[in-house]
Amino acid sequence: MYRLIAIDLDGTLLNSYGEISQKNKEAIQYAKQKGAEIVLCSGRVNSVGTLAEEIQADRYIICGNGSLLYDLKENKILYSKEIDKAKLMQILSICEENSIFYNVYTEDTILTKSLNYNVLFYNQENLKKPEEKKTNIQIIPDLYHSIEKNEKDHFLKVTICDDNEIIFGSIIRKLRNIKNVDTLDVEHMSRKMFKSGTEEVKLEYYYTEITSQNVNKWNALSFLMEELGIKPEEVLAIGDNINDESMLKNAGMGIAMGNSAPYIQEFANAVVADNNSDGVAEAIYQYL
Repeated sequence: MYRLIAIDLDGTLLNSYGEISQKNKEAIQYAKQKGAEIVLCSGRVNSVGTLAEEIQADRYIICGNGSLLYDLKENKILYSKEIDKAKLMQILSICEENSIFYNVYTEDTILTKSLNYNVLFYNQENLKKPEEKKTNIQIIPDLYHSIEKNEKDHFLKVTICDDNEIIFGSIIRKLRNIKNVDTLDVEHMSRKMFKSGTEEVKLEYYYTEITSQNVNKWNALSFLMEELGIKPEEVLAIGDNINDESMLKNAGMGIAMGNSAPYIQEFANAVVADNNSDGVAEAIYQYL
């Protein structure tokens, strides 16, 4: 019996429109009835709690690719690992010098210069949400200097995006020269959809995410597992992306989504249907 089920959001629990299907919700309730602790583990930060409440898995969440572990019931941070401010400014300097799009995640806000790429998608999600459940996005045209002067916020993650593979690749090579941070090695494009009126808009872009060194979902899960007395072999993990690698490799059962790239599926014990075909529900019913 798996006592903890760790579930990624984008590309896994959420379909291409950022929604959770009824079948996936029912499967999660089934898992809870069987006694499993459901933990959402996402690269997102401040919208994870809202999605956890939607599926009634509202105790523990892991955000920012493992940079933050939060107890929703007690309303407190259990584990946090932010980016060193000097390292953060070094990352942003490279982005500014090369005119590449970036956004910075604090514990409760996405800071960005404009609505583009991933932030555009989150903003479109916000149009369907009540005010209290919207992702907090703050647009700051002079973002670099604003962050440079900011002494109060904790910075958890930087996301860098571009739709040109050559430009993006050159930036990644420069970022890898920065020590004591981890740069996510994503080998494929992000593909998302949203509706604008009667039209369907496709978003495709290359991206990477940068966190403090040794930040990953499994390290945050390990902290929680120790608190709850749960062993690795009692964990079922479901994901689709390179930021899920650590938990797919280390969990007792690692399950990759059908929409994940072949190199991601190699990390897993099993592969299920894609995120538009209730793959999470299939994983729970088949392997729980």
